[in-house]
Amino acid sequence: MKVKICGLHPARDVQLCIDLRVDFLGFVFYEKSPRNLSFKEIKKLKNYVKKDSLFVAVTVNPTNDFIEKIISENFDYIQLHGSEGNERLKEIKSMGLKIIKTIKINSLSDINSYKNFDNADIILFDTPGMEKSIKFPESLISKLPRGNRYALAGSVSEDNIEKLAKLGVTFCDLSSSLESDKEIGYKDHQKIKNFICKVNELKN
Repeated sequence: MKVKICGLHPARDVQLCIDLRVDFLGFVFYEKSPRNLSFKEIKKLKNYVKKDSLFVAVTVNPTNDFIEKIISENFDYIQLHGSEGNERLKEIKSMGLKIIKTIKINSLSDINSYKNFDNADIILFDTPGMEKSIKFPESLISKLPRGNRYALAGSVSEDNIEKLAKLGVTFCDLSSSLESDKEIGYKDHQKIKNFICKVNELKN
């Protein structure tokens, strides 16, 4: 099971996730989000030895200027949540970044749209709620393509990860379920540890 944790803070959360061998560490660049980061905070990422972890910039319709000045020198992947088409993905990929393309799933007919994004390195199937943690319809999970190129987001937690694994999920993305009950955007380190412990149990 591969794991991506999104909405991390560069100073508070990164070393813990690296030590726990989280595969993908996501950082949000979206002004409407309570997890949105400033450029000053991003500079702190250079202080870490990433080991096997990879850094992901989560964006919505980023400009070339933003990608070149902020993303390219600090991140391994860029995650695209906007209206980017396959040609735009090709253009961004030529800048030296790997791409996670998010597809919002409302119904069965939405799933096959992933075939339109062959320039993506990873496809993330998500609910329409963006960061509002809407539950992914269980009836659709079994219809998703299988393999490490495909990830699932939407109310993933310690409580349901075992069930999701039985349904064939091998790559999950989560954020709000790992946060403090008292403050949106503030990751609870014990919840992160518990989740990774559960994932490691599933691997054994």
